[in-house]
Amino acid sequence: MAWLLVVVAGLLETGFAVCLKLSHGFTRLGPTIAFACFALGSFGLLTLALKKLDVGPAYAVWTGIGAAGTAIYGMVFLGDLVSTLKLVSISLVILGVIGLQLSGSAH
Repeated sequence: MAWLLVVVAGLLETGFAVCLKLSHGFTRLGPTIAFACFALGSFGLLTLALKKLDVGPAYAVWTGIGAAGTAIYGMVFLGDLVSTLKLVSISLVILGVIGLQLSGSAH
């Protein structure tokens, strides 16, 4: 259950990163409010998960999901550059996240 919280928190991290960009420096109300909601949800779920998980693997999985998710979202929806190197790098991040999730131990 704790790992599920980390995964959802990582997805919410993607949401807050995208909304941060869409807020244009907090000058757009809707994306700014969405950023705050996603950020609070993400940090809140990560906090709950850390009651049961080691901080290193959990934090790495959380940031890895957020980074890969944000990069993928940017390429698919925001017109970010797509390159072979970027796709391979995202794949490596995802493989690292899987490896860390598998190596993490619950207390």
